[in-house]
Amino acid sequence: MKFRLGTHSRGIFAGLFMLAAAPAFAQESAPAVEPSLIWALPFAALLACIAIFPLAPALSAWWEHNRNKLLVSAGLALLTCLYVALRGYGFAGSAPGLPAVFSVFHHAVISDYLPFVILLFSLYSISGGVRLTGDLPAHPWTNCAFLLVGAVLASFIGTTGAAMLLIRPLLQVNRERQYVKHTVVFFIFLVCNIGGSLLPIGDPPLFLGYLRGVPFLWTLHAIGPWMFSVALVLAIYFVMDTLAYRKETPAAIQLDETQIAPLRMRGRRNLFFLAGVVLAVAVLVPGTSLPGTGLVVPPYLREVVLLALAGASLALTPKIIHAENHFNFGAIQEVACLFIGLFITMQVPMEILKAAGDSLAINTPAKFFWLSGMLSSFLDNAPTYAVFFELAGATHPPGAELLHNVSTATGSIAVKELLAISCGSVFMGANSYIGNGPNFLVKSIADHHGVKMPSFFGYMVYSGAILIPTFILVTFVFF
Repeated sequence: MKFRLGTHSRGIFAGLFMLAAAPAFAQESAPAVEPSLIWALPFAALLACIAIFPLAPALSAWWEHNRNKLLVSAGLALLTCLYVALRGYGFAGSAPGLPAVFSVFHHAVISDYLPFVILLFSLYSISGGVRLTGDLPAHPWTNCAFLLVGAVLASFIGTTGAAMLLIRPLLQVNRERQYVKHTVVFFIFLVCNIGGSLLPIGDPPLFLGYLRGVPFLWTLHAIGPWMFSVALVLAIYFVMDTLAYRKETPAAIQLDETQIAPLRMRGRRNLFFLAGVVLAVAVLVPGTSLPGTGLVVPPYLREVVLLALAGASLALTPKIIHAENHFNFGAIQEVACLFIGLFITMQVPMEILKAAGDSLAINTPAKFFWLSGMLSSFLDNAPTYAVFFELAGATHPPGAELLHNVSTATGSIAVKELLAISCGSVFMGANSYIGNGPNFLVKSIADHHGVKMPSFFGYMVYSGAILIPTFILVTFVFF
């Protein structure tokens, strides 16, 4: 991306000057003040931009440029920083002016944003070097196998990695069929969302929880809801695809049965790099001892290893594989531009929820599941998870089993509530195209391959008819 220092950029630098000057007129003895709700608007505005701008004809072309996303993201983040600098004692437990800004910056950017983006970058880069080709008969059982494998892989290489690895081979297998869009929709349900709920690297919300002290393997608590949801959605898909297969013309079926090529994988060395990412995230936890040794993991070693693995993959993968995968860094640049603003602006609503936790009526796992899930359907599920994580950490039901040593106001969080938030924010990202990053990525690839995907609201007809009843059953069984 190329940037020019225009009016927006000069405004940002002027704001930074105001931050530097803030201690001069901030009163050191100012009393602690809870954040005003109005200062959560930058966070809400950025989420609204992400949701609305791609759908507005007058704005969508402008919004496509990552430079413009960064300008909006940075501008709203700057408003939050100005508020932090000027509001006085209390915010993040720091003095007014630059100390408070630095405290928020360290928490939001250094501790959360950089590890988050580096993990996504490594998974995105390494999975882009794996090329799976072939053409099998597109029977319903074949497509179910693709979806099931993707739902499993999503937890181990991330929803983005699994989606990029499998969507093109799935489209290749189904290229002779006429009825394909429902298969891509279910791919989004299972591979881009529900499948990524078992490990912190599966989906961004869970990695945020891991950064806040949730043990790496704790997310395996979601195995019950995961199995239940995957099995039910796969069963529905099998029935739908069987009916769709019967509607195919005899010519299409004959072509599908005769044009067969075995599955082949190129760039297999990248599977070892992906395994290295999983191992690094699980073992290289800053401040802990390496298993079997007395060595303490220093800060940022994990991120250095992840970047080294991504760099090795990019250097050793033949360029022809990246070209055939249409690999570029546009998608990860978009994530980096937007999330820098999200991680900063969400500090105010997190402070508000922390202060008002006990007075809110969100006090059961079912409520946490649905509220975190419905917000994750239309907003970004990572900051949504973070907000409800903070809320659950401030409200402990009597007698609830607690998970300790996590970064909440009380240092603990109720296990059932955490499971509900984890499942809600990951599962219900599938309810709309904008619920999770890979959703739109897969839609774009399918459109490029000639599959006429449902519109924004057409997709929600599918999710409303299939996923909402599934999640109601999940609530009754598990929450």
